[in-house]
Amino acid sequence: MGGASWARAGAEEVPVLVVGGGSVGLLAAALLAHHGLPPVLVERRPGPSVHPRATGIGARSVEILRELGLDAAVDATAVDLRGGTGKAVARTVRELGAGDVTAVPMPVPPADADDPAPFRLRGVCAQDRLDAVVAADLARRGADLRWSTRLTGIAQDADGIDVELAGPRGRQLLRCAHLVAADGAHSTVRTALGIGTTGPGDLGGTKVNILFRADLRPHLRGAAFATCTLTVPEAPGLLVTIDGALDWVFHVACDTARGERPEDFTAERCAALVRTAVGDPELDVEVRSVLPWRPRSALAERFTAGRVHLVGDAAHTVAPIGAFGLNTGLADAHNLAWKLAAVHRGEAGPGLLDSYAREREPVAAATVHQAMLRFADPSLHWGRGPAADAARAAAGAWAPPVVHLGQRYDSAAVLDPRPQLPSTVDLAAVLDGTPGSRVPHARVDGTSTLDLVASRWTLLTGPAGTPWLPAATALGLPAHQVRAPWLPAAGALLVRPDAIVALCTETPPPDPTRHLAEALDHLLSRPAR
Repeated sequence: MGGASWARAGAEEVPVLVVGGGSVGLLAAALLAHHGLPPVLVERRPGPSVHPRATGIGARSVEILRELGLDAAVDATAVDLRGGTGKAVARTVRELGAGDVTAVPMPVPPADADDPAPFRLRGVCAQDRLDAVVAADLARRGADLRWSTRLTGIAQDADGIDVELAGPRGRQLLRCAHLVAADGAHSTVRTALGIGTTGPGDLGGTKVNILFRADLRPHLRGAAFATCTLTVPEAPGLLVTIDGALDWVFHVACDTARGERPEDFTAERCAALVRTAVGDPELDVEVRSVLPWRPRSALAERFTAGRVHLVGDAAHTVAPIGAFGLNTGLADAHNLAWKLAAVHRGEAGPGLLDSYAREREPVAAATVHQAMLRFADPSLHWGRGPAADAARAAAGAWAPPVVHLGQRYDSAAVLDPRPQLPSTVDLAAVLDGTPGSRVPHARVDGTSTLDLVASRWTLLTGPAGTPWLPAATALGLPAHQVRAPWLPAAGALLVRPDAIVALCTETPPPDPTRHLAEALDHLLSRPAR
């Protein structure tokens, strides 16, 4: 890849190209379309993956789906685990309930008044199900999704990016204003641009992800879980719920020290391992797919190179504990999409895009670190009680909700940012309206403040903040008065389209309109008025 002798010769012009059709790429495309910037998406596979790699959709990701209007559709396809457990341990599936260990109960939706999130899924949603919902929504929007299409050339200059593709349409030449690389841990785009990675890299040995179909309900006897560690010596592994009845994933180790190879895990052998782990030698098992993989932890040396932005596994790979990987990637796309749209429409200066890497690189690094702590000692994630809290504090491990919802941004797209977390345990203390944090959830006439933002710059004022309202009207900003402990009575929060607090003031200045106008000019990296 490299040379651009083919560049611009009859090239198709597109504003944004998304490379990669996994969950992060699909959500990036959906968010761009949602902000009025329809992209072209290319993916080398013939369609969305049928093999789920993750099932945990975190609270922040649910909020992103809610912003797109997809929360109900994803909830409908999620497995209902209300009353079930997050993690269980048993010797075999048939012995589940006889001495099993339950570490984490599933949260019970709907969210109550004290919940920091406006909505929670009723259980887990496998990645393939999530992808199907998002892909269907993109199809309804008329999105340009080009499956079975590979990127074969890329070169950029100050004004754009030239891309060569190969697929069912033959050789295609595109001229793009921007490119979003969501093409995985071994990113073709990242490699072509010469961006290296840092971090441990591969962690431990090879694993085998077995996607199978078998009716386990007679053996479960009503038990429901997100994951179950099975300890039978002949077939130890991790059983993951996909639909809670017929479809499952079983992760087992490939013992390379004993000469095992991934190709040794034939459908017949995988079926036998499943029967042993379930404890039923006569179980009817259909092995649908076998996917070798290795846990990995790495960060791209930089998330932005010119007009190219890395998201998801192309930017960071996260050790697989805590459900941080997929959710961190979705947060990347959420951060980037509105900025690309604002720059493309001329509402923001190009400098706004510099805030993407400035904001997401530290958050990804912190998340990778938190996952590595848990990878070394899973009890830091699953443990409960005073002793577990003390162990987390000693190790520097944050409470899971803080990792998902509490991280803060520090960039020119935030005024007076305060990235230091006041607590690594108490999420309510972290979500206090501080610039750089996600706006707190509160109900205003039955509607969440997150829903009031609705992908737009929004002003939230206290109950005595009436002087701010004419200023909001003059600048075309939606404004809402909120009674909450984190919002001073006469103060105001200016909230970005991604629901991040960009400005907090305690009292109205002499000229609120000018104050907000100057703040927006700075935040959007555009010339002062």
